[in-house]
Amino acid sequence: MLIQLTMRKVDGLPVPGSPVDGIRIMALLPSRWHKDLTQATGDIVIRVRPDRPTTSAQVRDVVAEILTNPEVDRWELVHCRTLLTRNHEEDATEGGPQ
Repeated sequence: MLIQLTMRKVDGLPVPGSPVDGIRIMALLPSRWHKDLTQATGDIVIRVRPDRPTTSAQVRDVVAEILTNPEVDRWELVHCRTLLTRNHEEDATEGGPQ
């Protein structure tokens, strides 16, 4: 299952074009997840593929906990959505879109 996470600064102020915070958040995500930083200006968008069957709600809980870390607590999770992959059978066995 592929899940897209979108994070935005809590204060809503524009962020410089540096991917540093996106990289920090990726480093705090579980090491066994496959991660891809797809956008790092303005909002941070990270796509993750958990290593075992899970739901987007479980991923949301993990990310919300990570965002309480003082290094990245100025970010909030605004979207956590399951993306369909080319392998629809894999999506179906892992709970499909959440």
